[in-house]
Amino acid sequence: MTQLTFAQKKSRADRFFEQGDYINAALEYEEELNREGYTKHIVKNITTSYYNTFQFRQAYRYLKVLTSGKFYDQDKSYNNSYDFMMYQVLSALGEYEKSVEFLARYKASESKEVFNKSEAIAVIEDFKLKDDDYTIQNVTFNSEASEFGALKRDSTVYFTTDRKPYSTLDKDYKWTHRPFLDIYKVKVDQDNNPISDIEAISKEINSKLHEGNFCFSKDGNTMYLSKSNSEKGKKKFDSIKNNSIHLYKAIKNDKGWSTPVKLEFNDVNYSIEHPALNTQNNKLYFASNMPGGYGDFDIYYVDVNLDGTYGEPVNLGPTINTNNRDQFPYVSKDGHLFFASNGHLGLGMMDIFVSELKEDEFTEPINLGAPINSSFDDFSISYSNDTDGFFASNRKKVGDDIYSFSQIGEIFPREYIAYFEVKDFATDNYVENSDVVLYNDDNEKVYESQLDSIARFDLKVFPGRYNFKASAEGYKTRTKPVSVKEKDEATYVIYLDREAKKKEIIASSQESNENNKVRIKDSINIIDKVNITNITTETNSEKRKEEISKAKLREMLLADKDGPPVIEKNGKLYFKMPPIHFDYDKWNIRSDSKKVLDKLALKLEKYKTVYIKISSHTDSRGTDSYNQVLSEKRAESTRNYLALVGYVNARRMQFVGFGESEPIINCDNKVCTEEDHQTNRRSEFEIVKF
Repeated sequence: MTQLTFAQKKSRADRFFEQGDYINAALEYEEELNREGYTKHIVKNITTSYYNTFQFRQAYRYLKVLTSGKFYDQDKSYNNSYDFMMYQVLSALGEYEKSVEFLARYKASESKEVFNKSEAIAVIEDFKLKDDDYTIQNVTFNSEASEFGALKRDSTVYFTTDRKPYSTLDKDYKWTHRPFLDIYKVKVDQDNNPISDIEAISKEINSKLHEGNFCFSKDGNTMYLSKSNSEKGKKKFDSIKNNSIHLYKAIKNDKGWSTPVKLEFNDVNYSIEHPALNTQNNKLYFASNMPGGYGDFDIYYVDVNLDGTYGEPVNLGPTINTNNRDQFPYVSKDGHLFFASNGHLGLGMMDIFVSELKEDEFTEPINLGAPINSSFDDFSISYSNDTDGFFASNRKKVGDDIYSFSQIGEIFPREYIAYFEVKDFATDNYVENSDVVLYNDDNEKVYESQLDSIARFDLKVFPGRYNFKASAEGYKTRTKPVSVKEKDEATYVIYLDREAKKKEIIASSQESNENNKVRIKDSINIIDKVNITNITTETNSEKRKEEISKAKLREMLLADKDGPPVIEKNGKLYFKMPPIHFDYDKWNIRSDSKKVLDKLALKLEKYKTVYIKISSHTDSRGTDSYNQVLSEKRAESTRNYLALVGYVNARRMQFVGFGESEPIINCDNKVCTEEDHQTNRRSEFEIVKF
């Protein structure tokens, strides 16, 4: 009996785990693993503890044990939620190709729908390769604490944070070991830089418990906020001792904000959080895990009646909601719904999506893509005008940061007028009577025709990847991948090379040989003092001078330390360059790399006879085809910067992308560190002619 009682007794790690203190639980489970080994119970709980505290590399270590059945218990089964967790963790680590395998496992056990892994990978890669619709910037009022949920009214930004509390005696939140969340505010200039002290919104609003996401009415005098369910300052718990988040309402008057009042449709047994009002202020959207939904958290709305009462919660349905988490709704002035989800296919953990309002219905959600979304949690978006706003992400640290954004592109698909041309590579003239075919990314014909003397046509097409095929009599047939931009009247040109005929080549060769013979014979007859030996000696002498000149230039290049130095590697010359940095999964030249390339441009201006080859390499995260395209775009982007900004003649520069085919560190059989991936992610500048 004593032994049985001891066996059933909860461990110290278990008690931390049940209390939601996952940081201490993970530490204690590590000790238990050392004593007891890899039992399923410990492996499951230590995995969850690391996952819940965003320590994804450690979570991956134990998920690998769990999902491969390499634990002690005879029963090797486990809840399929761990397959979804593995999908999330691998995505966060950038291994999305591997992650989709576990998403397929999860989908297979959750539904009867066929999940196409190749199609999923292609969709993810489209998110990564699409042109940026936004520019983003980390705001200067972030701190070492978590900040998210920013809303701007006039020149004041309101946001949620777990920075220092009112009193050092206030308790910390067990999950994060940091203070409970409160709402703060700061006045900012037009660039969102603080021009006042950061201060708490109000002592009536903030308490010793959580105050989180919130929204304001159009006139700014009503606030709806997420807040720990409590009465008289004390937490209220459900039957399994969970303290849910509920929606509250506060009114602003001459004296400031009133004490928040709980909304009537809250329930002690579940959470209702993340409020968002539409422009008319007659619908209140929110997220909830109430029974009867599609997944973990769904998005709902209630009608806001003129008498201050509310309608029944309405679920937005399966177009918006998934089997997983759908949260943080925001409704734009045009009625479009922005929200965060980890159930719709995305780049990583939670991504931000938008659903267009058409005829009072929300359409299929669109992933906003990078740079808004990343492989980590991206959520809590809001607009302060037509193009600018804020969102939050934990891509840079364990906690959350607020980012400002400017929308620079169209987020909803529309067709653009594009021009397509067929030209002669040598002359740059139109190729008459060209046969052209344009295929979309699914290899379906979008356009087919024979062109006239002006080998040009225009077409309304959606942005995306296409294949442009052209052929003509006397020319080599060519197919060129084309990425149609979100831009009207952009022109896409395919150049054709002339096809040399065999008879012409033979005739030309024979004629050349005959001419050479005549010239040599005539030289002997006319100038009897000159013979073949003299001609050969003179030619060799010229070559020798050229070789001496080349050797001299080589010495000069190797000795010149002004700007990027030249080094020799495996018998070849390279410019030794600092890393050319690109944003994750992007090919735009970053400002720090522009300075590096500016110095190279100056050196190439100094040595005008030097020709280079720009080689771009990616890390191994992603498919071979995706990395090949990405490396080509990065190499081309580098060449274009040197040509357009550095004024280096484009004909002096070749560019080539190698994708992941030539890694310095092999990551095929292991999850490499970020440093390993950075080593593989590189650009090389080889001198191919001088």
